[in-house]
Amino acid sequence: MLDNLALGFATATTVSNLLYCFLGTFLGTFIGVLPGLGPLAAVAMLLPVSFYLPPETALVMLAGVYYGAEYGGSIASILLNIPGTPSSSITCLDGYPMAREGRAGVALLMTALASFFGGIFGILVIAALAPVLADFALLLEPADYFAVMLLGLVAASVVSSSGTLRGVMMVTLGVLLGTIGVDVNSGATRFTGGVQDLRDGINLVVVAMGLFGVSEAMYSARGASASYATEKVSWQRFLPKRGEWLRSLGPAIRGSVIGSFFGTLPGTGQTVASSIGYAIEKRVSPNRANFGKGAIEGVVVPESANNAAAQTAFIPTLTLGIPGSTTMALMIGALMIHGVTPGPRLISEHPQLFWGLIVSFLFGNLFLLVLNIPLIGIWVRLLRIPHYFLYPTIVVLISIGVYSLDHSLFDVWAMLGFGVLGYVLRLYRYEPAPLLIGFILGPMMEEYLRRAMLLSRGDPMTFVEHPGAAAMIAISLLLLVLTAMPGLKRLAAKWS
Repeated sequence: MLDNLALGFATATTVSNLLYCFLGTFLGTFIGVLPGLGPLAAVAMLLPVSFYLPPETALVMLAGVYYGAEYGGSIASILLNIPGTPSSSITCLDGYPMAREGRAGVALLMTALASFFGGIFGILVIAALAPVLADFALLLEPADYFAVMLLGLVAASVVSSSGTLRGVMMVTLGVLLGTIGVDVNSGATRFTGGVQDLRDGINLVVVAMGLFGVSEAMYSARGASASYATEKVSWQRFLPKRGEWLRSLGPAIRGSVIGSFFGTLPGTGQTVASSIGYAIEKRVSPNRANFGKGAIEGVVVPESANNAAAQTAFIPTLTLGIPGSTTMALMIGALMIHGVTPGPRLISEHPQLFWGLIVSFLFGNLFLLVLNIPLIGIWVRLLRIPHYFLYPTIVVLISIGVYSLDHSLFDVWAMLGFGVLGYVLRLYRYEPAPLLIGFILGPMMEEYLRRAMLLSRGDPMTFVEHPGAAAMIAISLLLLVLTAMPGLKRLAAKWS
């Protein structure tokens, strides 16, 4: 291991690799801040540049772009309630309330530190356990994946501060919206209403931008004309309270562990890691009553999980050749263009590339920390812009970002429609976060359910025969029963 790390340091610390690593993190952060753009757009934009670089340098730069954009998406989430990336939509839940309380600097500082902590944790996991975790991921079958997704949906139903029943309703609505489009297995068109633009389903960015960005602009523009920022922007205002430092350590560790686990599972990624990490933290945290109202744990957990998953997502990509996400598929494409085939032999045939990339993650996360902490004051000053100027500009930028996805006006109208839906939900005290989580996890759960049933030839006992799946399904049922118990007791007392 020490020899491998020494080889990685020798590769990563060359002047060109350090320069392109810094350039990648800077450009990734800048693009991630822009509404509607994320890691996929950032990597796609800079992919042609990598064709003219050596394989190690190209991958180091693209990796910096990737996790830099993941961090940049959190800035807009905290300041404007606009998730710059789908995974940062969970950060909106507590980051934006902190900004409204005049604590945007604290939220941004803890975001930077939690991202750094999660990133370093993910790097250690890759360096120490990459072969072991790759083998473990291969052992999981569709029944196990289905159980993980089911547990995530059940946990998401209790995220809503408006109540469990409303949370379940929102999760169910999200799952139903996720079924719109062409069925992968049968090829049948479902719930499109004859609209051809819905055959490919609804883009996650469209839903996230509408529910969080546009609805927030509509809700806040009703009477807001002042900003939430204070007049003075000083370092003292960026520092959390003494007790918050200690309260953040446990969530950072738990988020990093959850993110590292889900990052190794192909098809899950940062969004799933952030949402499940947030849901679990809300159940175990002593400060659960303040979640959704500006709890610092609600910022630390999704950010540490997000960045840990961003690092460990390279495990299945490099060691198995299985992209965990569309962005990872671009990484595989970049490798193959340079004549490098990802898979089990990559570590042995290209150790310089693999270990150089792993060590470059360390420098990339350091660059993110050094680059963004001095910029916190600049980001906070964005809140001084009066809202009657700020929010129309936000809607325009969101619309441009959504249109740039597929150059479709239908996506823009759909985004505005989800904005109206999010506005109405907020008026009636329904939290949109469970809807978004159901929209993310629902289609994947359906896919793994079908795979499990096909492999077992329609035998539902396959979920009992797999111990891991059976345990997670049992936990999901127990969580539902425990959550519903107070309501059932109140109902029984009322009728008695």
